[in-house]
Amino acid sequence: MLAVLPYHPIAQYLLLILLGSILSTHIHACTSSESTSLLSFALTLSSPSLNWTSMDCCQWEGITCDAVGRVTHLHLSSKGLKLKGGLFSSSSLGNLTHLTHLNLSRDSLRGSLDQAGFFLSLTRLEVLDLSFNLLSGELPGSLSSSNNIRMVDLSSNQFHGAIPSSFFQQAKNLSRFNVTNNHFTGYIPSPICVKSSSLIRLLDFSYNNFGGNLPRRLGNCSKLEVFRAGYNNLSGSLPEDIYDATSLKEIAIPANSLHGGISNRIVNLTNLTILDLSLNRFSGMLPIYIGKLSKLKVLLLHSNNLEGSLPPSLLNCTNLMELNLGFNLLEGEISAFNFSRLGQLRKLDFISNHFTGILPRSLYSCKSLRAIRLSLNNLEGQIQPEIVSLEHLSFLSLSGNRLTNLTGAMNILKGCRNLTVLILSTTFIGEEMPDGDHMTDFDGFQNLRILALRGCDLTGLIPIWLSKLKKLEILDMSLNRITGSIPTWLGTSPMLFSINLGSNLISGEIPKVLCTLPMLVSEQAAAQVDHGYLELPFYASQAMPDASILQFNSLSYYPPSIFLGNNSISGNIPTEIGKLQLLHILDLSANQVSGNIPDQISNLNNLETLDLSMNHLSGEIPASLAHLSFLSSLNVSYNNLEGEIPKSTQLQGLNVSAFEGNPKLCGSPLLNPCQPFNGTDSDDDKNDGNQILGLSISVVLGFIIGLVGVCGSLLLIKTWRDAYFSFLYTVQERLKL
Repeated sequence: MLAVLPYHPIAQYLLLILLGSILSTHIHACTSSESTSLLSFALTLSSPSLNWTSMDCCQWEGITCDAVGRVTHLHLSSKGLKLKGGLFSSSSLGNLTHLTHLNLSRDSLRGSLDQAGFFLSLTRLEVLDLSFNLLSGELPGSLSSSNNIRMVDLSSNQFHGAIPSSFFQQAKNLSRFNVTNNHFTGYIPSPICVKSSSLIRLLDFSYNNFGGNLPRRLGNCSKLEVFRAGYNNLSGSLPEDIYDATSLKEIAIPANSLHGGISNRIVNLTNLTILDLSLNRFSGMLPIYIGKLSKLKVLLLHSNNLEGSLPPSLLNCTNLMELNLGFNLLEGEISAFNFSRLGQLRKLDFISNHFTGILPRSLYSCKSLRAIRLSLNNLEGQIQPEIVSLEHLSFLSLSGNRLTNLTGAMNILKGCRNLTVLILSTTFIGEEMPDGDHMTDFDGFQNLRILALRGCDLTGLIPIWLSKLKKLEILDMSLNRITGSIPTWLGTSPMLFSINLGSNLISGEIPKVLCTLPMLVSEQAAAQVDHGYLELPFYASQAMPDASILQFNSLSYYPPSIFLGNNSISGNIPTEIGKLQLLHILDLSANQVSGNIPDQISNLNNLETLDLSMNHLSGEIPASLAHLSFLSSLNVSYNNLEGEIPKSTQLQGLNVSAFEGNPKLCGSPLLNPCQPFNGTDSDDDKNDGNQILGLSISVVLGFIIGLVGVCGSLLLIKTWRDAYFSFLYTVQERLKL
């Protein structure tokens, strides 16, 4: 007989909790079919294994179930998953018919998506994120079969082919579509927004191979906020109806072949915060009422063919943080433009236009400025002391103008404590390099990483105050009239990895200490440096004036280099050169360097360019140079080198001009082959032969001398002796060939 427990409120409460726990566990337990499907998927993984061991798959990592235990979310992002076959080589995941969210982003998945209509069974799928994998193939048409699909992110994969025009018509609830950084081709589907009721908010087609015109009827995308299609092969003009998509906050279509003008109708897009039409072929004037875009924060129109003056209404864009109008045909007196109204401005880039006037003082009211580039304009005057009020200024480039008083400028700029990039090339023409006497109480530039005074025709010596710049990484003082020798302290700079002193009047020898630069010697030291990204791209040419201009967004990509070409440097190449194992470029051309090419130069395993041309080098080219696997450019022309050119795929693949001007040099790729030796004797046999030949000739000479002695003619003895040594030398030289 069962005992009846007495009523107790606490016991009743505990009983309810226990029953609730049991019921809850029962309700959330996943179905056996879905558990089996997930385990089947796990078995296809080659690495890593998933810790799915409990009885209830709803408790597994990355799994979320609904109230009745059906799997709705599969989230295994950044797990490093690798599959034995393709992602959908089995249909196990297709059995999760209640799946709404599938996120396998940032793994190592391969294969194609279009496997046996995988997505046809996932009719409830809302979010698909497979970004940052190695998936390939074409976009499956079945992906849009789910009327519930809201977000598709396939960015940073290897998909190719065209996107079906029907895709957006079927995916009626789509709001975000991102396929950036793939290999898609064809046209961007048009129309995207079939009806004005479309829910699309983000479209990103950038970094693909799309061609043709921009899609029409973007104006129907009434909720579209972000449209990106940069770095493709698009052409044509901006479609007029894009100005009807008034919800747009960002338009980014850089690096295409778009042309035509920017319509004044752009002022309808009053919600715009980012407008990037850079690196295209847009022409005409800036919209006169562009100031109505008062929410604009980033305006990037550089590298186009825009002309005319800056519209005064631009000053109404008081939220602007970045303004880049560089590489256009804009003109006008920049000093008349009142920048003080752009109080939020952080980056200003007007490089390569036709602006005139003096450096605008109103810029110094923009206290948030971090980067200013006014290079390659027609500005004049001097740098004003007020610039030191820009406490955050990190990047300053004023090259290619007509500025004066370099010494005064350097004494002012050393007060900009956060300055990391200072580019003053091709200005201050013909002035004297500021030296210690003029750089009073020098304690500035302590954060300077790049200093460029290239092509200023400056006179004087390499100033000693440079030795105090402990963070300097790149120094370019080429194309000047600097005299004197290379100071030894230059080789002790702790962060310096690129030196360009080419095309000056420098004399003396290459100091051995230059071969001990820490950033070019120690991989451990170089690895500890965080170069980081620059506030603006850094443009530089690598060598002589006719070299191409390259763009660097980070110093991590700038090649470690030493340029000393076109000077009056003499002496030998120090054998210590072999310590610079991190060096990529070495240019000692057009000097008076003599002696042999040191064999230690073959220790420069990272060397890509070596120019030793137009010197007085002698001896043979070291055979070990053939082992420099990264060497793609070598020039030893116009020296006194001799012997056979070492044999390697790289050296024989060079142009003849790399070796010309060395008459005693032979072998491919030169047309004069090396003279082969037609004999089988060893080197010892050759030496024995030389001795026997010499002995035989000596016997003959003895006989002749004896005969001459009888005749008593001393003059005849001298004549025959000279003839003997001349004959012996000729024979020995021929034996060497």
